[in-house]
Amino acid sequence: MEDVGRQGRIDHGLPAEVDVAAFPNITSVYRQAVNKFGQHTAFSSMGRELTFAEIDQLSGQFAAWIQNHTSLKPGDRIALQLPNILQYPVAMFGALRAGLVVVNTNPLYTAREMRHQFKDSGAKAIVILANMANLLEEVIGDTDIEHVVVTEIGDLLPPVKRVLVNTVVKYVKKMVPSFNLPMAKTFREVLASGQGLAVNEQEAQSDDIAVLQYTGGTTGVAKGAMLTHGNIVANMMQTAPQMDATGMVEGKEVLIAPLPLYHIYAFTIHCMVAFQRGCHSVLIANPRDIPGFVKELRNHKFSTFIGLNTLFIGLMNNEDFQKLDFSTLKLTMSGGMALSRAVAERWQAMTGCSVTEGYGMTETSPVACANPPNAEQLGTIGLPVPNTMVKVIDEDGNDLPLGETGELCINGPQVMKGYWQRPDATAEVLSDGWLRTGDMAIIQQDGFVKLVDRKKDMIIVSGFNVFPNELEDVLMAHDSVVECAAIGLPDEKSGEVIKMFVVSNDPNLSADDVRKYMRQNVTAYKVPRFVEFRDELPKTNVGKVLRRELRDAETNAS
Repeated sequence: MEDVGRQGRIDHGLPAEVDVAAFPNITSVYRQAVNKFGQHTAFSSMGRELTFAEIDQLSGQFAAWIQNHTSLKPGDRIALQLPNILQYPVAMFGALRAGLVVVNTNPLYTAREMRHQFKDSGAKAIVILANMANLLEEVIGDTDIEHVVVTEIGDLLPPVKRVLVNTVVKYVKKMVPSFNLPMAKTFREVLASGQGLAVNEQEAQSDDIAVLQYTGGTTGVAKGAMLTHGNIVANMMQTAPQMDATGMVEGKEVLIAPLPLYHIYAFTIHCMVAFQRGCHSVLIANPRDIPGFVKELRNHKFSTFIGLNTLFIGLMNNEDFQKLDFSTLKLTMSGGMALSRAVAERWQAMTGCSVTEGYGMTETSPVACANPPNAEQLGTIGLPVPNTMVKVIDEDGNDLPLGETGELCINGPQVMKGYWQRPDATAEVLSDGWLRTGDMAIIQQDGFVKLVDRKKDMIIVSGFNVFPNELEDVLMAHDSVVECAAIGLPDEKSGEVIKMFVVSNDPNLSADDVRKYMRQNVTAYKVPRFVEFRDELPKTNVGKVLRRELRDAETNAS
């Protein structure tokens, strides 16, 4: 089957293979880009641009602080809990230059989610936005974190704007709850303490872990996918031809970055592919603020837009967005959730640029398949990227022929090393280099892959993975809940929404009570939109709740 995908790439003018070992590690990619594109803009945020040379200087100061003022050593983990602001690439590249492993952390996490990730990863340091430092105060005693760096949104903006932005966020919008972390240093203090100090640049091996990227995988317990320097470099090389095929010019392109850099898709595109090619990534800190987002877009002649279905809808419904100049837009990439045909067609009609959809997982760094630019097959996830083989198997693990439905399996240099300190979970999904995705798919005769269904019960809300086991575990801690089950329902705007079925011993327990309880314990996108109370839940003869039966009943009802 790999021959079909290989031939399909060749037929569409894409390479069958690329040199995935062109760079020994991420820092070698970084160093080449800095040397080649020094005075070009690398990242911008809220009107402040940082050149490649400035990123090098600031990340060097951060790395020097790590090496001279902390007990951290190569291989130690550092959590980065930041939105898309300039501090992210500075801290991320600085940490990798010092030989640390980056633990990407969602800024929307609740204290419970933070506690699990920090404990599980064994993180010894964290860079965190002041807005959620109060939650860190709650959990830090249960972790190994010794070094805390707190940053405010405007810390890397010019002086006057910095003071203005930080003051408004803290005192006008009241977005920074008070916290007490005596050991904490500010981001600006850390950079100042590293100024003028030499960096002992660490040269990681290809098989060394670069990033711990947390995912639920096939169960509700969040696990750290061990993505090595080799995995991420390989995926950079595999993804680049998709962008090059649209006429990307080194050092000239402007990419819009609304998807969070702590998500491996945006990380690979913006911090790897775009950075290596000297491109300018415009960081959007809050893409939910559509008017503010559109106002920022007006300032740039952007050529590439990385987004997802929900975001496309929100933007296209904005009148000011409809008036933008799209004449320079060459490539729109969609990932993270399914792209609906209606949205893709509307985007092309409005912008003149088709949407290129792909497929990936945290465990594949993340891109495994992608549609060829300008030759997209809507409704498919495209062809496997270079150096990647795909197959589908039946329940017994037997390979199936083209055109038959089975579980999609992926083999390639971007496939993770395994799950952090979870050999049993790793063995469940990795065998002989093949990753079992848990997704049901068909490989067409032309090599294009079409997803049919998810074998696992994962729910995808606006591109974020939500795992029913986690939600059920949280709600079961409520005194009035006897049983519960979570499922995903189709939603035009967010892809899916969550519905929770509840068996309660308290007739006064309301749907609002359930939602309020969940809001206190999980991130907002994990809170169920619908709650239905039942006397009992459908189960197998061994007592396992049948989520599929609940889903089927909802489908038939609609």
